Amino acid sequence: QVQLVESGGGLVQPGGSLRLSCAASGSTLESYAIAWFRLAPGKEREWVSCISRVDGSTYYADSVRGRFTISRDNAKNTAYLQMNSLKREDIAVYYCAADTRKCSVYSEGYEYWGQGTQVTVSS
Repeated sequence: QVQLVESGGGLVQPGGSLRLSCAASGSTLESYAIAWFRLAPGKEREWVSCISRVDGSTYYADSVRGRFTISRDNAKNTAYLQMNSLKREDIAVYYCAADTRKCSVYSEGYEYWGQGTQVTVSS
């Protein structure tokens, strides 16, 4: 099993940036595909991004492509989501998820989840 803990959320103005971290323990992160999901008020959980365990390929939702960057540092056993040009539409609780299988846009494709970190965009 692997345990995940997100951090780095907070309050930023529109156009600002945040970097979210997903720290893993109990297993090496390189064995897992890592995804980020978000849950906004009144909406269903939305897939944001994923980085593959096979070749490190990255994937992004249309709503964040060009603004967000997913990465991982296996030496630190941590994955990241760099978020730039933040909009009010990005307000949500962001969750890190992991699975030994390939990247998926569905929540059911991931076995392990963190507790979430709040991102607020306001002027």
